[in-house]
Amino acid sequence: MAEQKRDYYEVLGVDKNADEATIKKAYRVLAKKYHPDMNPGDAEAEKKFKEASEAYAVLSDPDKKRQYDQYGHAAFEGGAGAGGFDFSGMDFSDIFGDIFGDFFGGGSRSRANSNGPMKGANLRTSVRITFEEAVFGCSKQIDLTVKETCKTCNGSGAKPGTTPETCKKCGGKGQVMYTQQSFFGTVRNVTTCPDCQGTGKVIKEKCPDCSGSGYIPMKKRYSVDIPAGIDNGQSVRQPGLGEPGVNGGPRGDVLVEVIVGRHPIFQRQDFNIFSTVPVSYAVAALGGEIFIDTVDGKVIYDVKPGTQTDTKIRLKGKGVPTLRNRDVRGDHYVTLVVSVPDKLSSEAKELLKQFDALTGDTLNATKNAAPRDDGDNGNSKDGKKGKKKGFWKS
Repeated sequence: MAEQKRDYYEVLGVDKNADEATIKKAYRVLAKKYHPDMNPGDAEAEKKFKEASEAYAVLSDPDKKRQYDQYGHAAFEGGAGAGGFDFSGMDFSDIFGDIFGDFFGGGSRSRANSNGPMKGANLRTSVRITFEEAVFGCSKQIDLTVKETCKTCNGSGAKPGTTPETCKKCGGKGQVMYTQQSFFGTVRNVTTCPDCQGTGKVIKEKCPDCSGSGYIPMKKRYSVDIPAGIDNGQSVRQPGLGEPGVNGGPRGDVLVEVIVGRHPIFQRQDFNIFSTVPVSYAVAALGGEIFIDTVDGKVIYDVKPGTQTDTKIRLKGKGVPTLRNRDVRGDHYVTLVVSVPDKLSSEAKELLKQFDALTGDTLNATKNAAPRDDGDNGNSKDGKKGKKKGFWKS
């Protein structure tokens, strides 16, 4: 079963009423992010690049956009009233000439020279830290399997005593050009040479230790400094620890995703912290000092007399440090909740009754409510004449 295509507007992340400039800008961002030259060997990135390019090819053309809005993907399959579209006359490379003029150095049909130095691919890993470690920063150890230069061949990939030969398929350029037919028409593509993998050289006799790759996988442990104020899901970049570069290019980076554990008391929103603190009835009524837990430890807060439940207070500067300046911190917002005791001794109950009698006698509110005469002189159910009593006025 064929994979169902995503909505073109969803692919580009734009609204259906987006103008041409907005559509172009959205595609430019996605194309730069997922272009194969920026993500060598990343099949998922290549898939997203093609998906975005297809969406842009349709939505950037007013006529095709109009038909897509009316019929959806069926407009291009010949199954709708539009009868389908013919893309055979469209040179898809024109899109890249318009979008990537500066990205690829000005040539509308040029591409980055894959035979030149290229940065290695990035590696991704994750590390778990506590809530407090995210607030104040910490240092963590990560284990990675990285490629190191083979000492037997010194990174050439060739068996000692031999040297790599110039690739005959690409003539040492590291890239080949081919044409293909697609629903966009005839498309010319420049891609990495499959024989030499873009190096321009072919190894006839491979190094026995690295199998011609020039690298040996090794397990290494690195220390990563987690900055104060980092939030869950954010990443720390470790430059130069990723995959080796191509043709003398620099190594890629390691992106360490930070996973922050949940805290039993505190919750975080941006750089502010939120928590709830119980307050006894006596302190809420009479006022007094309480302890409040913060990431800096316990602090003493003076509760005002008559404080009601759900009262919110702010502890300025007790939140999370900002990433740019750890001396600048958010605030800690505390919700005070009056705690009602669920177990009382007989003596405590009697004293509470006395207290209630002196402060409104709420325990006897219904008993003390005066009945009213509603003037009804009708007969009662037992046949006796009487007056109906009620408590509430209409």
